[in-house]
Amino acid sequence: MVEIIEEHKAAGGRQLVLAHASEATATRMEASLYLPPAAERGPVPLVTWLSGLTCTWENATTKAGFQRAAAEHGLAVLCPDTSPRGLDLPGEHADDDFGAGAGFYVDATVAPWSGHYRMWTYVSEELPRLVGAAFPLDLTRQGLTGHSMGGHGALTIGLTHPECYRAVSALAPIASPTRAPWGEKAFAGYLGDDRERWRAHDATCLLADGFTRDELLVDVGTADGFLDTQLQPDLLQAAAAAAGQALTLRYQEGYDHSYYFVATFLPDHLAWHAARLAG
Repeated sequence: MVEIIEEHKAAGGRQLVLAHASEATATRMEASLYLPPAAERGPVPLVTWLSGLTCTWENATTKAGFQRAAAEHGLAVLCPDTSPRGLDLPGEHADDDFGAGAGFYVDATVAPWSGHYRMWTYVSEELPRLVGAAFPLDLTRQGLTGHSMGGHGALTIGLTHPECYRAVSALAPIASPTRAPWGEKAFAGYLGDDRERWRAHDATCLLADGFTRDELLVDVGTADGFLDTQLQPDLLQAAAAAAGQALTLRYQEGYDHSYYFVATFLPDHLAWHAARLAG
């Protein structure tokens, strides 16, 4: 059961903050859901936004300014949290890139994380099902996008489940986490030392292993301080070319990794999603 704990009018629609008990994480979880004015007339497409390291549902909801574009295109926008909350597991709050706020959109297999850090299942199965049952959403028309760690999640979940998502895009994604410090640390902690298990959560590996879809849209900023060390979009471009995957990769001159970058280009991504979710 989903509880509305906040509601605000935004761009003519309803900006909700939701809470529920999660079976996937065995914790109480919060998320935000924007319903455009079109939702008053019937079910609308749903775009899920996956946030990056240290974020909650609040970052994109209050900083990205997506509500006006979502209202214009008749899209609902769902913003999950980035990890379970309230557990206080050993080491969970020691670093910004592991534990709380850093679930990496995987289902952990290593204790103690495996009992709760099941963000892959949570964002791709449980949460859409819950909001779809409670609000006028058309789950046959879903899109998926995200930023940084969330861009990684959008690419890997979207490549693995093309039947669920008609459109997939990313802003400054961690393109190959098996070859990036953030990803290597997280995957070792959540998934163990067997790097073969990591391949299912690396977009470049998925492409090499035959997972493709109709098209992908990716934006990165040329002034992003993480561009060459953590994001490595050149690896995604090479993997897509080798796999025959249609990829539009745009380098945005002078933009960094911040929410100023996100707020600038997320409306364009929502328009791109809307065109693919129509009808």
